Amino acid sequence: MAYSHKGGKGVLYYLHTMMVKLRGSGKKQQIYYFSKKKGTGTLDDVPKGYRVVTSKRTGLPLLKKGN
Repeated sequence: MAYSHKGGKGVLYYLHTMMVKLRGSGKKQQIYYFSKKKGTGTLDDVPKGYRVVTSKRTGLPLLKKGN
């Protein structure tokens, strides 16, 4: 089951991951993001070492490193 989090405005967001190639170095890096729709790369749980917080300014969920 996909991990979901209700944002500050009551909208449900789903956690996703994707591998991207950085332009300057060409290095690959894994990114995490929230989307209103389920899709490719949907995660079942928050990655170890991260926590979900809600932005006070925008009400959108964000991932932060740490406990």
